[in-house]
Amino acid sequence: MLFKAFSAAVYGIDAHLIEVEVDFSGAKLEKSIFNMVGLPDTAVRESRDRVQSAIRNSGFDLPTTRITVNLAPADLKKEGSGFDLPIAVGILGAYGALHARDLSGFLMIGELGLDGAVRAVPGVLPMAVLARDNGIRRFIVPAANAREAAVVEGVEVFAVRSLTEVRELLNADSLGTLAAQPVRVQAQDLLQETEVFPFDFKDVRGQHTAKRALEVAAAGSHNILMIGPPGSGKTMLAKRLPGILAPLRFEEALETTKIHSVAGVLNGEQGLVTQRPFRSPHHTVSDAGLIGGGMVPRPGEVSLAHNGLLFLDEVPEFPRNVLEVLRQPLEDGTVTISRAAMSLSFPARFMLAAAMNPCPCGYFNDSQRECTCTPPMIQRYVSKVSGPLLDRIDIHIEVPAVQYKELRQGSAAEGSEQIRQRVLAAREVQHDRFSRTGAQASPKRGKAVYSNAQMSTQQIRLHCELNTDAERLLERAMQQQGLSARAHDRILKVARTVADLDGAQDIAVKHIAEAIQYRTLDRSYWS
Repeated sequence: MLFKAFSAAVYGIDAHLIEVEVDFSGAKLEKSIFNMVGLPDTAVRESRDRVQSAIRNSGFDLPTTRITVNLAPADLKKEGSGFDLPIAVGILGAYGALHARDLSGFLMIGELGLDGAVRAVPGVLPMAVLARDNGIRRFIVPAANAREAAVVEGVEVFAVRSLTEVRELLNADSLGTLAAQPVRVQAQDLLQETEVFPFDFKDVRGQHTAKRALEVAAAGSHNILMIGPPGSGKTMLAKRLPGILAPLRFEEALETTKIHSVAGVLNGEQGLVTQRPFRSPHHTVSDAGLIGGGMVPRPGEVSLAHNGLLFLDEVPEFPRNVLEVLRQPLEDGTVTISRAAMSLSFPARFMLAAAMNPCPCGYFNDSQRECTCTPPMIQRYVSKVSGPLLDRIDIHIEVPAVQYKELRQGSAAEGSEQIRQRVLAAREVQHDRFSRTGAQASPKRGKAVYSNAQMSTQQIRLHCELNTDAERLLERAMQQQGLSARAHDRILKVARTVADLDGAQDIAVKHIAEAIQYRTLDRSYWS
C-alpha cells in the first residue's frame, strides 16, 4: 500500500517541499527489507534503523515485508535527520495504523530517538514560511522548535514530543475531534522587550574621538577600522558598540532568525532573534568558516552576523586569503557559494568593526614608547590588509594610548544610553527618508535600505547633494589623498550620517570635513 507524507529540506535559507512516499509490498518476509531512494545522504539513510526502533518502542507493530521510501523530488540531495518523523508517519499510514489517508494539509519535521522521542532539528523557520506560502495549514514540529515556527503567521504549529503524540494528533484530526491547541507567539512583543547589554561606554575613559567615530558608524551602519597600540581600548570599544546600535525591525529579525535557524544556533526558547547579532571569530578561522561552505553549503560567520556586527580583532593576524573573501559581502551584502551540485546565496549585510596594531610591536607613531620594527616588517604586517579591502571600510580611526590623567579622572564618561538615543534619532531620520523614496516599499525589486551605508549609487546622488564649498573641499581631499571613486562614495555616505546626527537636512562643509577626517588613516598613515 502507498502512503504519502510531506516534509521539507532547506537549501541556503529557503526551504523546498519534499514528498515522502512509503510503499509496502504485499508479501511477508522472514526479515524486513528497507530501501530508501531519492538522493539521501548518510544521515538520511541511517534513519532506517532509528525509525524502525522508534516504531517498535512506541508500541506499534512493524510487518516483516519490503518497505520502499522515496524522497521526491529525487534530483535534490537530502541531508540531515529531520526526515525521520515523516518517514515513520508514512510507514504507520501505509500499514493502516492511521485513520487519515490524506495528509496533504500537514507538514512535518523531526528527528526520532530510538524510544520514539521527537528531537529538535535546524532550519524550522524557513519550513514554516514554506508551509504558509504553499497553503499548508498545519505544521508538526518538535517541541523544542515550536516557538521558532510559530513566529510565522498563517500556520498552525503543533508541538510534539513523541511519535505516539503525532499519531494521536493525526487520528484526532481525521475524526474531527482535534483538541490540541497550536503554539502561539507574538513576534512583535518579543521585539519590544527591553534589551540588556553587559558593557557600557561610561566605562571607557578618554578616547573621545574614537567614541564619536563609533557613534557615527552605529548611526549609519558604517564599517569601521580602529588602529592603535596594545591596551589603548580597541577591543573594549568594540564590545560596547552593540549597546548603541538601533534595534532590529521585524523584517530584519525574521531574516536574521532564518539564518540562525538553518545554522542550528537559534535559541529554541526565544524563537526569534531580537537583538542584532555580534560575531567575533578567532583569527584562526578558515575562509569556509568565515564565508560558509560544505558539501551542501551552510552559512558562515558573515551570514550569522547579518543585520548585526562582525568584529575582527587583530586583523593582520587573519590569513590574507580569509580577509580577501570579505570583499563580496562588504560590497554586495550577499555571499554566493558554488559547488558542483548547486550554487547557493546567503544574506551577509553586516557592519564590520575591525581592530589592528599599527605594526608588529604595536608602537609605531606612539609618543610614549619606541617602535622596534623595521620598515620591511611594518610593510609586511600592513600589507595583509589589502588596499581594496581597506577601501571598503568607511571609517578609519586612530585609537591612541590613554593618558594617566584621563584614566584617573573622577567625572563619569557619557553612557551608552545617551549615545544610543542620538543614534536612534538619526536612524529614524534615515528610515523616514528611505520610506518616502520607496527604498523600503518593495524589497522584491531590490534590497530594502535601512541605513545610509546601504545606499546605492543612485540614492547617493539623490540624498547627498553638496553646496559649492563642500564640493570644493571634497575635490581637494580626493586629489591630495589620492582617494578612489569607492572612497568618494563612502565619504558622502558618512557625511550624510554626520548631518543626520546633527539634525541637518543638507550636508554642510563641516559634515564633509568630519567624513574626510575618517579617511586619513589610509596608506598615508604608515608613510
